[in-house]
Amino acid sequence: MCGIVGAIAQRDVVPILIEGLKRLEYRGYDSAGIAINDGSLKRLRSTGRVVELERMAQTVGVGGPLGIAHTRWATHGVPSERNAHPHVSGTISVVHNGIIENHDELRARLRAAGYGFLSDTDTEVIAHLVHENRKSSASLFEAVQKSLHELVGAYAIAVIDEADGEHIVVARMGAPLLLGLGDGENFAASDASALVQVTPRIVYLEEGDCAELSRDRIRIVDVAGHPAIRPEQQSQLTAEAVELGPYRHYMQKEIFEQPMAVANTLEMVTNASAVAPQLFGAGAENIFNKINGLVILACGTSYHAGMVARYWIEALAGLPCAVEIASEYRYREPYNDPDSLVVTISQSGETADTLAALQYAKLRGHRHSLSICNVPESALVRASDLRFLTRAGPEIGVASTKAFTTQLAALVLLAMALAKQRGRLPPTREGELLHALRHLPSALSHVLQVEPAIAAWAELFARKEHMLFLGRGIHYPIAMEGALKLKEISYIHAEAYAAGELKHGPLALVDRNMPVVAVAPRDALLEKLKSNLQEVRARGGELYVLADQDTRLQSGDGVHVIQMPDHAGLLSPILHTVPLQLLAYHTALKRGTDVDKPRNLAKSVTVE
Repeated sequence: MCGIVGAIAQRDVVPILIEGLKRLEYRGYDSAGIAINDGSLKRLRSTGRVVELERMAQTVGVGGPLGIAHTRWATHGVPSERNAHPHVSGTISVVHNGIIENHDELRARLRAAGYGFLSDTDTEVIAHLVHENRKSSASLFEAVQKSLHELVGAYAIAVIDEADGEHIVVARMGAPLLLGLGDGENFAASDASALVQVTPRIVYLEEGDCAELSRDRIRIVDVAGHPAIRPEQQSQLTAEAVELGPYRHYMQKEIFEQPMAVANTLEMVTNASAVAPQLFGAGAENIFNKINGLVILACGTSYHAGMVARYWIEALAGLPCAVEIASEYRYREPYNDPDSLVVTISQSGETADTLAALQYAKLRGHRHSLSICNVPESALVRASDLRFLTRAGPEIGVASTKAFTTQLAALVLLAMALAKQRGRLPPTREGELLHALRHLPSALSHVLQVEPAIAAWAELFARKEHMLFLGRGIHYPIAMEGALKLKEISYIHAEAYAAGELKHGPLALVDRNMPVVAVAPRDALLEKLKSNLQEVRARGGELYVLADQDTRLQSGDGVHVIQMPDHAGLLSPILHTVPLQLLAYHTALKRGTDVDKPRNLAKSVTVE
């Protein structure tokens, strides 16, 4: 959600800023804007896509060696040009990600000081505040630092001053921001993908940092105003990794990247004969010996991964495992066991609700934490004692796909490591599971071959407005994930239920106009599931079943069956995820929705 790019160079930075915004489009946005200082401040804003902003810049002829740009996902104020960033106060221009919680108080004070407000945003108070503090400051850097002390909330900001053509000032608190280092030019962005075309040299800012960028140097101070040195790192991101290639959409590309993404995530055990706690960090063995339970904190798709993990962890390791929606956890007083391992799951590692939930868990006395994340230098990784990095690569589509399956792969390893530590994983069983994990990428490739059959289903689903998804046991969260994917990108209302719950209410919804999708693996609950499916058929419901081989489920009147590859045992949920992703994708394709950038949604939710 929201994206920031800033650049200062000896050349025209407008193409750099525009390209950076294009690479941040996946985060979700409803407006875009750019401000350039070429001796005077020039600003362009649009409620259209970045390409429209690019056309405006070309038409007007905007260019210059210093500038900031932004894609906005609305929080305060409706999507409109007047609410789009950058915001301006006198000579000051600001872009901002996050939410300023005390904006009403600041707005009242600034109005009393003579400032007028032209937008409904919380961001405009930052522009006026910096402008006010600039009057009594020796530099823009000093004025921004003064202003930061007055802000309450989450922010990543970039500020320029028409009167200062030599500097950009940036700062972060609770929202991601990084610097890019060049030769006689420097950059800032909320995501490394925005800078992949100009530099691989990255500096990640810490919480509370404020930085001043000039063409030939950067200066950083920490939250207390003391000079700080942050290490330079080489970004592993390549331009090819964030290119669409031969695919129609990033979501399609990322669905088909899952065999490789899972293989990369499991690389450390590919040739191993055993699983070790050290996969999760140097201190993992010591921490795993101390814990007597787990609390998993996550949102959205990552929450569904946590729900699957609960089955694995309790069955293999024999440890109690609670799974909490992060945005709810911090607003209640849950039972607290300091010796439970707090596991946070996030693709970006910058999800505000998950970060806040981890902080809350620590305040309540939890001593041990583990993050499962796709971004090495994210705030969540840095805030955790232990970490496991999924290697999904950049995920551009808003609807998560390969991030989910790589999270599941990581969580299987966690369940195995905990079970082994507790003496509950005999060598024979450990070997069987490792063999299954090594085979998993190949099994995922086979599952992708059901795409044509799924696309045929999508032709029918595209005309519907309501759907039910059913699963039992460990596959119930997979049904939930399937319903979520369909909602996200096709805008069809979809609900998921544990199949045994049908008779307790949802069966009232079933008729010939309500498609029912069922996940039917060949497991201990198969016969129970078959009974539930008969309940649907008896009410005239149309069934669409994803069935393993040898389930003896066949297509017939009102029943449509797609045969999956052989049952994958413990790993079955990972395989059954893929056809549900394809179903959502092809249904959205038939309905003509914006697959990669669904309305009202953002990729990285960095506000509460």
